[in-house]
Amino acid sequence: MLQTVLQSGLRLGMQAFVKPLLTPALPVRIQRRLIRQAYRLSTPPAGIRFTDNVIDQVPYREVTPVDCTESALLYLHGGAFLIGSPDTHKGITGHLAATTGARVVVPDYRLAPEHPYPAALDDALTVYRHLLSCGYHPDKLTIAGDSAGGGLALALALRLKREHLPLPGHLVLLSPWLDLTHKNTYEPAVEPVLQLGWIKAAAEAYRGAHPLADPLISPLFDDLSDLPPILIQVGSQEILFNDAQRLADKAREAGGSVTLEIYDGLWHVFQIHAGTLSVANEAITNIATFIHPNR
Repeated sequence: MLQTVLQSGLRLGMQAFVKPLLTPALPVRIQRRLIRQAYRLSTPPAGIRFTDNVIDQVPYREVTPVDCTESALLYLHGGAFLIGSPDTHKGITGHLAATTGARVVVPDYRLAPEHPYPAALDDALTVYRHLLSCGYHPDKLTIAGDSAGGGLALALALRLKREHLPLPGHLVLLSPWLDLTHKNTYEPAVEPVLQLGWIKAAAEAYRGAHPLADPLISPLFDDLSDLPPILIQVGSQEILFNDAQRLADKAREAGGSVTLEIYDGLWHVFQIHAGTLSVANEAITNIATFIHPNR
């Protein structure tokens, strides 16, 4: 009963205080400042160590649990390629580190409109190469991300495949934004977080001089064969629901191993409420089980 009330309260809070900030009418610099404050409610568990580093001019944060395994998780934060940072995602990355036992590495990749495609993808690739150079076996690596970061995670895997670089053992995509043409956007009865006008404006800012259907901008349009196992988590109350479903269908048709988890009545990247919302804790636990089925 308490969790039901809490879930309703969080949904109303997202609708009232977060969704109005995600509008093209608000300058990006103001969006960044206000969303940074909103994410203060998403806090990491105790005992997590945060360390900032730089590799080849790309800043990144290491999120290390008390009992760290020999695995690492490259986490690409969301924010429509306009907003977000390792700071905004301290809560979710901290819970991922604590639950999976992996060292979570969060690039502070360059954002649009100042740095359009392929800046974010280049930065993600730089940090992934760094993890390989640190001696992590590819099977012990996971690439994960939420929203735009989920799309970036898939795009990174596709670029690794193109460049004949070692692929990670797993991909984990939370409410991924995969089709920036928005030709098949879902229309839920309730959408507590995202505004279509905002993500359309963000897509235009991110693409720069490239077409929206470029398969490394909208990775749903690429060849999805020969990818590692994919876990997709998505809420039923989000306009990106079809992106997740289409990815699962297309990757399976290409012979891939895909697990699609649909969380009824949940919103975009509800996992940020881990530590507070039991269903978010469950989703994080499912990620750990997916990465380490025998742990």
